[in-house]
Amino acid sequence: LPYQELLARLLRAQWQANQEAALAWRIERARLPEQWTVESFPFKRQPGVNQRQIRTFAELEFVPKAENIVFIGPPGVGKTGLASGLLLKALQNGHRGMFVRAQDLFDEMYASLADRSTRRLLNRLAKVDVLVIDEMGYLNLRPEQTNIFFKLMEERYRRHPTIITTNLDYADWGTFLGNKALVDALLSRLRHQCHT
Repeated sequence: LPYQELLARLLRAQWQANQEAALAWRIERARLPEQWTVESFPFKRQPGVNQRQIRTFAELEFVPKAENIVFIGPPGVGKTGLASGLLLKALQNGHRGMFVRAQDLFDEMYASLADRSTRRLLNRLAKVDVLVIDEMGYLNLRPEQTNIFFKLMEERYRRHPTIITTNLDYADWGTFLGNKALVDALLSRLRHQCHT
C-alpha cells in the first residue's frame, strides 16, 4: 500500500477504537440496568405507546432543547425500557447520561445531608446531559429529600433534559412529595418544556 493510504487506514482504525472505548465508558458510567433499545421495543404488544412519537424522541432533538420527558403509566407497560432506550441512543450519539432509580436517588440525597456532600451531588447530577429517574412514586419522602429534589430539577431546568418514569399522575405528586407549594413550583418547571 502507498504510505498515505496505510496511514489513513491506521488512523481510521485508531479513531474507531477510540469511539468504541468512549461509548463503552459512557454506558458504564450511565449505570443502565440493561441495554434496551428503542428499535427492540415491542410496540405491537403496547398499543398505548405512540411509536411515531418515541421514534421522534430517538432523533434526540429534545436534548439540545432541554425538553423533559415523563412516562406515566401502571407497572409493566415498558416505561423503564423506553427511558433506557432513549438514554442509550443519547449515549451512542456522544452525550453523557445517567440512569438512577428514584429510591436510590432519594437515599443518596438523604445520605448527602449527613456528610454535607449535597452540593457535590447536585453538581454531578445537574451537569449530566440526560438524566433518567426511574420509578418515581413508590417512596415515602422526608421534607429534606423533597427540597433537594426540587433544587436538582431547578438546576437542570432549561439546561438539560430529564426523563422520569412514574405510576403517578401529576395531580398525585403533591401527596408523594409532600409540600404543595414546592410541588406546584417543581411541576411548573418540569412541565414547562415537557412531553408527557
